[in-house]
Amino acid sequence: MSRPGSDGQGVDGPGFDWPVLMRAGMVGLGLTPDRFWGLTPAELWLMLGQGGGELPMNRAGLEALQAAYPDQDKGDGDETAGRI
Repeated sequence: MSRPGSDGQGVDGPGFDWPVLMRAGMVGLGLTPDRFWGLTPAELWLMLGQGGGELPMNRAGLEALQAAYPDQDKGDGDETAGRI
């Protein structure tokens, strides 16, 4: 991770704008400094409402899973057959 400058650019390229992130975490979210510094950037991003996670699976994704892992034929559908 590069060290951020006053413009959010790190010495080696883009970095984190720490003053803005600290203000958002400690003032906006009410985090204590130890809680703020204990978070990963991904956790902070999610808490700030910026990371909604992955999109739900679509039809193409389901079909790809079905092709990769087809259902096994279980006979007549009576799963209790042969059990006492």
